[in-house]
Amino acid sequence: MRRHPRRGEAGREVTASSAPSARSAEVGRRIGAPLMYGLFRPRVLGAWRVPATGPAILAVNHSHNIDGPMVLSVAPRPVHFLIKKEAFVGPLDPFLRGIGQLKVDRSTADRAAVTRALGVLERGGVLGIFPEGTRGEGDFAALRAGLAYFAVRSGAPVVPVAVLGSSERRGRLIRGLPPLRHRVDVVFGDPFQAGDSGGRRTRAALDEATGRIRKQLTAHLENARRLTGRRATFQ
Repeated sequence: MRRHPRRGEAGREVTASSAPSARSAEVGRRIGAPLMYGLFRPRVLGAWRVPATGPAILAVNHSHNIDGPMVLSVAPRPVHFLIKKEAFVGPLDPFLRGIGQLKVDRSTADRAAVTRALGVLERGGVLGIFPEGTRGEGDFAALRAGLAYFAVRSGAPVVPVAVLGSSERRGRLIRGLPPLRHRVDVVFGDPFQAGDSGGRRTRAALDEATGRIRKQLTAHLENARRLTGRRATFQ
């Protein structure tokens, strides 16, 4: 049965083919890399673990606003992040769209965002998700079901990503950012399949996938802290 296309903003049809291209996200990476490396001192570990081709989902912890831009800039492949719609204001709106990022309304079931995100994976691209849903302690303690849905629905492997150090200290010049030349560690983990071998997409399967994801992400975060010598608490 052929599905009807979904309607997005201003009544536009939203289909998987309307997903942003990897080329646009690559532009974002080329803009962000010199900026992140110029302002801070990123240390990237395990980038080779990200699959070189095919769909993948980066599951990133989130304790500071620079976490997304940092991962987008240092990841080995172009990344399309699902970003809350509140960030798409003023000149940031066309800029974020232009570099292939995806706006999502967290207050509702945003079908347009879901369709575009699945489109990224169907094209063999990399989708970036903050599985906690919002900024917090960055410890993967409270996961939403969105990551499990995308992983189970697409079959794409999940790559855990720990960003450490971004929220340890505040800068003197700009209080909302880490200090200039501060070291921020980005640690990529081993990819894993969130779904079971049977390919089930039931509610029970999603709940099981969420539990599986939480276990994997928590283990990766603890390993990343040991590897980098970072503290387990944030200031």
